[in-house]
Amino acid sequence: MQKTSARLLSLLSLLQARRDWPGALLAERLDVSPRTVRRDVDRLRELGYPITAAKGPDGGYRLDAGAELPPLLFDDEQAVALAVGLQVAVTAGAGIEEAALRALNTVRQVMPARLRRRIDTLQVTAVERPTTGTGSTVDSTVLTVLGAAVHACTVLRFDYALPAGTAGDGLSLASPRRVEPHHLVTWGGRWYLVAWDLDRGDWRVFRADRITARTPAGPRFTPRELPGGEVAAFITNRFRGSDGSGDWPCRGEVILALPAASVSRHTHDGVVEELGPHRCRLSLGSWSWTSLAAAIGRFDADIEVVGPADLREAFAHLARRYTDAATGAAPPAP
Repeated sequence: MQKTSARLLSLLSLLQARRDWPGALLAERLDVSPRTVRRDVDRLRELGYPITAAKGPDGGYRLDAGAELPPLLFDDEQAVALAVGLQVAVTAGAGIEEAALRALNTVRQVMPARLRRRIDTLQVTAVERPTTGTGSTVDSTVLTVLGAAVHACTVLRFDYALPAGTAGDGLSLASPRRVEPHHLVTWGGRWYLVAWDLDRGDWRVFRADRITARTPAGPRFTPRELPGGEVAAFITNRFRGSDGSGDWPCRGEVILALPAASVSRHTHDGVVEELGPHRCRLSLGSWSWTSLAAAIGRFDADIEVVGPADLREAFAHLARRYTDAATGAAPPAP
């Protein structure tokens, strides 16, 4: 039989592994009597673990949530997953970086040497995204408020800061909004709220770092069905400007005087077909024909447009614009 201290740790580990445990099954797992299980449960309660018991022939035990966070036990894989998750949180831009770093140091300090070596070999480095404005870090309090509203299905009121220059004077405006919040997501290193805008009668995607929540919260609502059913597809389509088909609204095909291997490294979701040692076919999409032509033009190579005609017109439009820029000609009046 295990010593009392070791048995208590085994019991705590079992209670954390599943929601409900029959007393007889715990006694069998620990190779002790049901009476010993009851005494060990009482000892854990004295240490601050909120364990509830159900009486009767089918009675058992459950580890509930308490007012304070007691010590926890993790198996090896859980401990590694927790440490990796905390490293990612340090770079998440959610306003919890300092707290995540402190938690990571605490977890690492109590890890066995074999696990600490595994963690030390995997280091996540935070790289600042280039930006011309202020950072997009979100206050963790804002994320908590948004997440609570999503979970409780309560109408959310907030002031939404519009981008600088929206009013034409370089200043940012605060636009009051009433929404039904449905999802809190991340995209490209930023946090977004997906919500049904009650005043505009349509789905909207709001940057969380521009939200200033108002209190109190509004009434509860019945969640609506998101277009497409999946939030990942919805967000992807919105940022692509797509009609919901999952593809870019503008897609064209060109032949570039470059090796396929050189082009494929810089196309992400483009399709590259090798036509020869220094020639390839590229199919690429974008949110507008002009942006697609500009994206293709960044390759330092001769371009042959396969189609469609809209892409040819976009190249002609950019050619006129670049010619004016090169010669110093004044742009045409709008």
